[in-house]
Amino acid sequence: MLIYKIFRRPEWDALRAAGSTAGSPADLADGFIHFSTGPQVAETAARHFAEESDLVLVACEAEALGPALRWEAARGGALFPHLYRPLVLADVVWDKSLPLGAAGHIFPAGVP
Repeated sequence: MLIYKIFRRPEWDALRAAGSTAGSPADLADGFIHFSTGPQVAETAARHFAEESDLVLVACEAEALGPALRWEAARGGALFPHLYRPLVLADVVWDKSLPLGAAGHIFPAGVP
């Protein structure tokens, strides 16, 4: 199962350069890296990145992240994937631009 992380372009560039990241400022404050499932990711983009256009959508295979990935209740009691270790570049299955259109973010085909 693929899960998704939205990065601002500088955060993504830093991960690519360093090979790993502890996450965004929000992730650092919460103590884990926030991910969303396919059905959750559009609302995450709208809620937390509504006015941002230079974003990168990153997909990771949930099972490959191992026991450091925990499913925890968050927004509305829904279970969200949270990663309790650094995200390394090797965890990333693919990355794609997530532009902002007139009606919201434009997701790649098949997502969500």
